[in-house]
Amino acid sequence: MPKMTFIKPDGSRLEVDAPLGATILEIAHKNNLALEGACEGSLACSTCHIIVADEDFERLPEASEDEEDMLDLAYGLTATSRLGCQIQITEELDELVVTLPDGSNNMLV
Repeated sequence: MPKMTFIKPDGSRLEVDAPLGATILEIAHKNNLALEGACEGSLACSTCHIIVADEDFERLPEASEDEEDMLDLAYGLTATSRLGCQIQITEELDELVVTLPDGSNNMLV
């Protein structure tokens, strides 16, 4: 089974199992990590914003135009920002490293 590493806002790292086909948002929730996902993965918010490690970013499929639009609303946007609900784990993403931002913009409340 693929693995991935979350870097928490405090800098600590957590390596977890990353089941094939699961989204990063689902994996974060399964491991009790604070990644909000206010719209429950329907691509209607930016609260599952993650920052992908520079060396891993090119391994991801390209973001859709809808994802890019939602990312414009993300807290702490970077060049390697993505939405965790839009990235499904594949064998090619084994050992993926993502950082959880220290905040989010929740426009749904």
